[in-house]
Amino acid sequence: MTSIQANRALLPALAAGFLVFSITLAAAGILDFPATRTDLSAEQLKRVRDVTRATEDFSKAEPYEAMQGGALTSIDLVTRDIFSKPSANLSLERGQDFHLGNALFRKLWVSAPSSTQASDGLGPLFNARSCQSCHLRDGRGHGLEAMGTDATSLVLRLARPAATPEEEQAAKDFRALNFPDSTYGAQLQDLAVPGLAAEGKVTVAYTEEAVILAGGETVTLRKPHYGMTDLAYGPMDPTTTLSPRIAPPMIGLGLIEAIPEADILANADPDGKNGDGVHGKAAIVRDHRTGQLALGRFGWKAQNATVRDQAADAFSVDIGISTPDRPNPYGDCTVKESRCLAMPNGVQKRLGDTEAPDPVLPLVTFYSENLAVPARRKASFPDVLHGKEMFYRSGCAACHTPKFVTRDGIKGSDGKGSPQAFQLIWPYSDFLLHDMGDGLSDGQQVGVASGRDWRTPPLWGIGLTQTVSGQQAYLHDGRARTLTEAILWHGGEAEKARNAFAELSKDDRQALINFLESL
Repeated sequence: MTSIQANRALLPALAAGFLVFSITLAAAGILDFPATRTDLSAEQLKRVRDVTRATEDFSKAEPYEAMQGGALTSIDLVTRDIFSKPSANLSLERGQDFHLGNALFRKLWVSAPSSTQASDGLGPLFNARSCQSCHLRDGRGHGLEAMGTDATSLVLRLARPAATPEEEQAAKDFRALNFPDSTYGAQLQDLAVPGLAAEGKVTVAYTEEAVILAGGETVTLRKPHYGMTDLAYGPMDPTTTLSPRIAPPMIGLGLIEAIPEADILANADPDGKNGDGVHGKAAIVRDHRTGQLALGRFGWKAQNATVRDQAADAFSVDIGISTPDRPNPYGDCTVKESRCLAMPNGVQKRLGDTEAPDPVLPLVTFYSENLAVPARRKASFPDVLHGKEMFYRSGCAACHTPKFVTRDGIKGSDGKGSPQAFQLIWPYSDFLLHDMGDGLSDGQQVGVASGRDWRTPPLWGIGLTQTVSGQQAYLHDGRARTLTEAILWHGGEAEKARNAFAELSKDDRQALINFLESL
């Protein structure tokens, strides 16, 4: 690890950096989080600083390193269903809620009207019939080519810039992160209920580029080119941008939400003052329930603040199901899709005012919060430890922050003491936005995230992608077929780390990949 990277890992220095960042945001009237944690005593805070300091000893595994999700870690036998295990510390009562949430996560919704009145309301335009359809076995989605014409776990997000003074003000106030296409809405729906035309189909073509690594190894990268065919409702706004997104894995979400804002923002350096070339900026969003400004943590561009926000958005936009948080029963249908708005919906007044009334969303949220992170494999093996050293020395840990300690004394989404409270976790992410260069740019602005900006994805569980999903597909659109390809796509702030990886010897590169596969 370089001295700069070591300094980034020291919490006192980071806290000082955050204080400047917090003051800057507060002066702009944006955010005003405390500069340090308020849930801990001074003695506890010192312990947390010591425990989360980046290691410089790669001769052995760190204490508790194999338990990536703290006391919630699953130590079950690794099978294709390893991402579907409950948090290990759930009580019996909460285990029942987990299984109810699981059933609702897998529930296949049907079009209205239907004899199964508790299950109707699908669409009318949609991308999937259930949450599980995209997050198969709670894992990562596939790229489009791997699925042929089926784009179930890949969606095309649509967005355009502000076009009026009112829209500009809404963006400035964070009341809107961007604006939907006036005809096709926020997402292209490639499926529809009977009697209605789907909006269109996603297409992709690839060009290939050979990259030669140190020692002469050649890796072929696929550059995707996305488009649309069979648009059923007329032309799209010429300013609308297309952003392909595959479904991310579901594990550890409740733990991510439990990380204190102060500890995430401590790593932010939007003005590049520390000189290491890694900036990192916070995603600023509004909590969909309270309307209050919050730190974005979830989604490829950190566009949602909470697990519940993420779930409600998916119900509405992906499936077309209304919830108390998103009560429109027509999902992403626009005023230009009049036939869609004339279709029957699934609201049953005897059940509530939405197609998925409480407790559907709370149970799905609880399930999503408590999908356990699997235990590490081979964490103490010499080749994995060597790969961990290469990971740090290449600069990967500058964005993929290894560990955090979650907030103490918090309550779960069910109002009871949270299973996620005060846990040492190893997500390998700073949960900030970073410029990843032109190669990964989608050209789509999402709040403070530019087209080149992406949230650092957590790496825990990444080594089980093949086991759970049946194939490997990495990055926001699944273009990378191997972990090596995924690393070589890194640009912008990550270009130095990418080049350091490419310049390693073949054995050192393989050791780094072995380390990632152990996560």
